[in-house]
Amino acid sequence: MPRTGPAREVAVVAFAQSDHLRRTDELSEVEMVMPVLHQVLDRTGLKAKEIGFTCSGSSDYLAGRAFSFTMTLDGVGAWPPISESHVEMDGAWALYEAWVKIQTGEADTALVYAYGKSSPGPVRDVLTRQLDPYYLAPLWPDAVALAALQAQALIDAGETDERALAAIGARSRAAAGANPHAQLSGDAVPQGDYQVAPLRTGDCPPIGDGAAAVILAAGDTARRLCARPAWITGIDHRIEAHGLGLRDLTDSPSTRLAAERAGVFERPVDTAELHAPFSSQEVVLRKALGLGADVLVNPSGGALAANPIMAAGLIRIGEAAARIHSGASDRAVAHATSGPCLQQNLVAVLEGERA
Repeated sequence: MPRTGPAREVAVVAFAQSDHLRRTDELSEVEMVMPVLHQVLDRTGLKAKEIGFTCSGSSDYLAGRAFSFTMTLDGVGAWPPISESHVEMDGAWALYEAWVKIQTGEADTALVYAYGKSSPGPVRDVLTRQLDPYYLAPLWPDAVALAALQAQALIDAGETDERALAAIGARSRAAAGANPHAQLSGDAVPQGDYQVAPLRTGDCPPIGDGAAAVILAAGDTARRLCARPAWITGIDHRIEAHGLGLRDLTDSPSTRLAAERAGVFERPVDTAELHAPFSSQEVVLRKALGLGADVLVNPSGGALAANPIMAAGLIRIGEAAARIHSGASDRAVAHATSGPCLQQNLVAVLEGERA
């Protein structure tokens, strides 16, 4: 069946992010988000009152209180009243909701932001709350242990080995040397000891705090706000079975299907920003997306260089868009994930203006 394109042209016209730090004890979530919101608005010249729709992504589990996202609306400015929504997901899914809102014609512009402070508590324990509450969650397997099961399955299948995984981490953090916002960067970042075999410290994402924001705009509004808009020519998200025992952890059919529906396979891409918090997950995603050696993967450093939970997926879209804006890329794929072992996956295709 041929893929049908979106009804309206929608582009990322601006992207901003915070510096990603191990701890931001001195900052509230509002204080962390506000500078990012100001930066992204300044890059378009828009005022908050000129935004047609606002959508955010965050997690009350990280904040430790219900409806914590309502506090960050103080940073947006909710008076006079605004059209606003929130998803208890990574900001990439907030972007999807905003994209749908623009497709309906109810808005021409949208502000999407996401943030996460992982530093206050034991994030490995917090993430167990995503698991099946009857059979898996009572065993308390944390995110690193589950990712290690996936990595071992890949090694057992002959698709990678520990040396190849270490090379992914080293390449990612070396690339992050050009990213002033990265939490970890440079060739000197050690691989470290085993966290859970076969994953060492260098195979795992850093724990840290951060925020990001993008502005979406439709059609001629996008062209007015940005010299080279990053057009979202396709976007889709899919989910795997909740039970890990029902899945082949060496593959990601949901990523492949989302990529197919988003149009990734229609023409070659030159850049891929993959939300792969663990080095082994990049192996899975490269296979699912059919990425060859000619595709530049995670030039920003990816989630192995900075992984603010609930914002890292939105950052992948923002980083891909920024390369379109600068002319460094013409057609990029951005990926976001949520849940254990790549359970939920969103794929977007971004392209520069065609001649």
